[in-house]
Amino acid sequence: MMNQPFKDKLTSEEEIRELVGSSSPLVMKKTVHAMDIHCMDFICKSPMIFISTSDNKGKCDVSPRGDHPGFIHIIDHQHFVIPERPGNRRLDSILNILSNPHIGVIFIIPQLEETLRINGRACVIKDADLLESMKVNGKAPSMGIGVTVEECYMHCAKAFKRSKLWDPESWSDVNELPKPAKILAAHAGAKEDEVARSLKESYEKRLY
Repeated sequence: MMNQPFKDKLTSEEEIRELVGSSSPLVMKKTVHAMDIHCMDFICKSPMIFISTSDNKGKCDVSPRGDHPGFIHIIDHQHFVIPERPGNRRLDSILNILSNPHIGVIFIIPQLEETLRINGRACVIKDADLLESMKVNGKAPSMGIGVTVEECYMHCAKAFKRSKLWDPESWSDVNELPKPAKILAAHAGAKEDEVARSLKESYEKRLY
């Protein structure tokens, strides 16, 4: 039987509210239900997002998407498209969306500690005109994630301030960082040098 290390679990909102209290009036009123000019400007300046999806059984996944600022195609106040660039072909997010359209997106801008969060409903699209508008290096994405916006709101900077994410002086020495090829090799039962070569080739030749 799997070890259960958590002995004192909180199981109701009432218990949690006793510890943290209630949100301020500003926090309670900050949600909007369409992208205004401020949201659109934020999205246009964001080169990095994280998307959260789950399948119809609740199995969750969070996945990064990144490109040049403005890589998200805004259609109107309620809709935008995330291009699906070449990846590892696991398609975790894409397959989740097929069975459960709910999606959460966090938009990040380097040096800015506040983030923009959008929740909504997603679909997988192959509209040629939309995909063509997101062409990079002469290559259009083969598909995209179409999002219908339901909620937009700013997220406070506390996590970024605590982590000092944008402060280079807080960063670890590059030689002390984890080695992705070593980790992948250990997990997949492969040789580290072969994994390193495969990653290098993929990054150099198959970004688009």
